[in-house]
Amino acid sequence: MSLPQRSEEALEPRRLRRVLVGRPMRSGQMNETLLPKWLALPIFASDPLSSVAYATESALVVLIAVSATSAHLVFPISIGIACLLGIVVLSYRQTVRVYETSGGAYVVARENLGTTPSLVAAAALLTDYVLTVAVSISAGIYAITSFAPSLQSHKVGLSLLCLLVIVLVNLRGVRESGLLFALPTYAFVTSILVLVGVGIFQDVTGSLHHAVVPHPLPAGVGAIGVFVLLRAFSSGSTALTGVEAIANGVNAFRHPQGKNAATTLAVLGTIAIAMFVGVSFLAVHVHALPSSTDSVVSQIARAVFQPGSFGGFMYYAVQGTTLLVLVLAANTSFQGFPRLSALLARDRFAPRQFSNLGDRLVFSNGMLVLAAAAAGLLVVYKANTNSLIHLYVIGVFTAFTLSQAGMVRYWLRVRTPGWRHRILINSVGAAATGLVAVIVIWTKFAEGAWLVTVAIPLIVIAMFGVRRHYDRVARRLRAGAAAVASAPDARNRTLLVVESLDSATERGLALARNISPEGLRAIHVPRHRTDPGIAPRWFRFSGGTPLLETLEERGGPVETVLDQVWRLPRGESDFVTVVIPEQFRRRSLVELARHPFELALKFRLLTESSVVVVDVPTVDEAPASERSLAVRIFVSGANATSMRAVNWAQSVRLPNTRAVNFAFDELEAAEMRREWRAEGARVPLEVLAAPYRDIGDPILAYLRELTSEGNDVVVVLPELILRGWARLLHNQRALYVKRLLLLEPNVILASVPYPLVR
Repeated sequence: MSLPQRSEEALEPRRLRRVLVGRPMRSGQMNETLLPKWLALPIFASDPLSSVAYATESALVVLIAVSATSAHLVFPISIGIACLLGIVVLSYRQTVRVYETSGGAYVVARENLGTTPSLVAAAALLTDYVLTVAVSISAGIYAITSFAPSLQSHKVGLSLLCLLVIVLVNLRGVRESGLLFALPTYAFVTSILVLVGVGIFQDVTGSLHHAVVPHPLPAGVGAIGVFVLLRAFSSGSTALTGVEAIANGVNAFRHPQGKNAATTLAVLGTIAIAMFVGVSFLAVHVHALPSSTDSVVSQIARAVFQPGSFGGFMYYAVQGTTLLVLVLAANTSFQGFPRLSALLARDRFAPRQFSNLGDRLVFSNGMLVLAAAAAGLLVVYKANTNSLIHLYVIGVFTAFTLSQAGMVRYWLRVRTPGWRHRILINSVGAAATGLVAVIVIWTKFAEGAWLVTVAIPLIVIAMFGVRRHYDRVARRLRAGAAAVASAPDARNRTLLVVESLDSATERGLALARNISPEGLRAIHVPRHRTDPGIAPRWFRFSGGTPLLETLEERGGPVETVLDQVWRLPRGESDFVTVVIPEQFRRRSLVELARHPFELALKFRLLTESSVVVVDVPTVDEAPASERSLAVRIFVSGANATSMRAVNWAQSVRLPNTRAVNFAFDELEAAEMRREWRAEGARVPLEVLAAPYRDIGDPILAYLRELTSEGNDVVVVLPELILRGWARLLHNQRALYVKRLLLLEPNVILASVPYPLVR
């Protein structure tokens, strides 16, 4: 059965963000976002490719700080790092062929090593993705300040501006970000390969010039020991960061996804090794050294492409493309972090909001959280690459190790043809990356790496806490659904809160009479002792029924009303409905500030079991015309919260009552219908389409169609009420709908809370 569709104008959101993000895409258009290999390479590989700009320099900084004569050791160290990169690429090529939906460390470890190792891998990757963004952008800004030292004092501001641009581009979709990043990435690769080729040719022919090193870093006079070599190796290993992003994003490739991802990995490994080893070779032969104002790559480019020579313009090409690719290298994390967060959310180890697809079929919530975390690091560390680099690499090598160990376990379990050859590759990969992880922690622990080693276990503990919360809530809602659905016919007692005699109160009184077969009370709390109140005019206003009870204020007007609520019986089959009229002067949410009593009362009543809050907002001053009432219960599932709302809707005994669900696709719609039938719900269910994954415009289109037919619509919102931090783990959809409909003409909001005390 296909979902009922509204017009394109009604379904497609029209908001200011269209200018920045672009037109929304339907859920069924996911295949249109899949990437060919030539686009996937710059999207997923910009980080490992760009690391050539600082990996060699990071190793040199360690060597020179100990001994001024040790710079030549960077080349053999780079050969070792290149071999490690080759091993990792070979290992991950096998992984992505086996795990075609996602070959990331989290999935591999979850399937083969268990829950805790998989969460360690996930936490390690999440921290590494955040650091990748911060390091890449700060390194790119360093390239800018090398050109223009006057911008040194604006590093943080420039970094945040670059971050904002990257976020906006990625929010527009995977293909759009690939098209934007493809040209700078390929231009950078071309310029570095030309630099390496020309430099090696000049070295062979004896025409290679020495580099000019402005403001060199202080050099040491000590001896190089094993510990120093290991520190230099761990610093240079930043060249491997980002390799795992392809494994985490296999499902973004065109079919066959595993094969295309493996091919892209092979291309990435070949290019990255050639560039990294070439730059390290030239760094030694031109005698480039770390400087406080000029990068090593810049020194090499100036030595190879001498100013005033035929190829002098290539220096600016190298520097310009290096700047672009370093800033854009953060894009790798903007593909990996949101996808990994979505996987964790689907397994209930992260807030479920991370699994929501945005308008452009990207995990926009994950992107925004990543941007916020990276912005915090850039501000705290003042966009200083040398300060951030010490936190780097630990996470990625921890994830490498767990991923490859998981693949070893996989081959031992399945023993498919050729498994001995494959298990050897993954065993070597696990051993090599595990050794490097130990080296990195050992050599960088005191320099700031301890922050990451502490953060990873804390993130794992938080993930277990999130899972425990979701499991507890799910059990209680499942168990409660049957009890609520099978409760006896519900009874409803209604309290009408009268603040003034206006069109909102007139409309609220009419509604209260319609939904109060068990009795109606009107209550008024005078705001001042000298206020005669509105009781003398109420008889004429209400036609004599019901009588208005004027209450003596005790503890404030909100507490006085609550005291009346507490006096009434409540339970699964007994509701107390509190009708709160609100007269607004204009359709603006700013008007809420003029109603502090009503706002405070609604907030307090939501925490009361079996109390339904009916908000009757009115803007125009004219008395409401006689209109029919239609009740629509907006449900997201057949659980206890929805069943409680159904029971209340039945208690008011209005004939035009049904439940409504907005489904993102056909599968979700079919599952919703199945659950509704299984629970034996007492009202019919209508499932409508929300193909853009934003329920706002479909809701408005649906309600405006009803109100145009002469109905006042009572929108019933089931609300799961939680306390403390647990509220952050839920979508707050009811709050969004309230904000959307608060001032919608001819719409009345009824909140049916389901308090769940932890």
